Amino acid sequence: MKIQVAAHFNKQTKDSKKELVQFHVKGEDEKKPELNAMTRSVVLLSIEGVEKSLTTEFSKSTKDAKKTVLEFIVKGDTSSEHSYEFYRKAGSDVVLDIAESQMSIEEFRGDEEYDDEEHDEPREGVHGKLNPDGTVDVDDPNQLTLEDTQGDTEGGEDGPVIPEGDSDDLPF
Repeated sequence: MKIQVAAHFNKQTKDSKKELVQFHVKGEDEKKPELNAMTRSVVLLSIEGVEKSLTTEFSKSTKDAKKTVLEFIVKGDTSSEHSYEFYRKAGSDVVLDIAESQMSIEEFRGDEEYDDEEHDEPREGVHGKLNPDGTVDVDDPNQLTLEDTQGDTEGGEDGPVIPEGDSDDLPF
């Protein structure tokens, strides 16, 4: 599936983990049902006048009374020159081509390298089981329970021992 929409290239941001590209859709293109169908999939983005295209994850589509916002996460290994060609168009109105990619979300994110076989070996840290009520059963035999701590107070069940005498005298 491939669609073409008129959009305003709102912004392109990049941090150490990902690069985000955001467009505001204009006019009748906001009502295209294909936009919702392609959300949360890997797509190829291209802009008229830019020869390079970007492989991106169509992250989300947000619609309110004034505009429809499309957000795309750019694949991490995309070269800087590809992104720069797009960045030059930021802040202007563009014709955006969105085409489905053959790549799956797992391939895009690189999740295929995390097979179940690799997760069979235990990790560092505290081991235990999370219960449905939110409590945790820890597998450490040295772990104290709330019941173990009751009765360990200095004064027994009634609380700590309060010294006898003039209550106005402070110890310091």
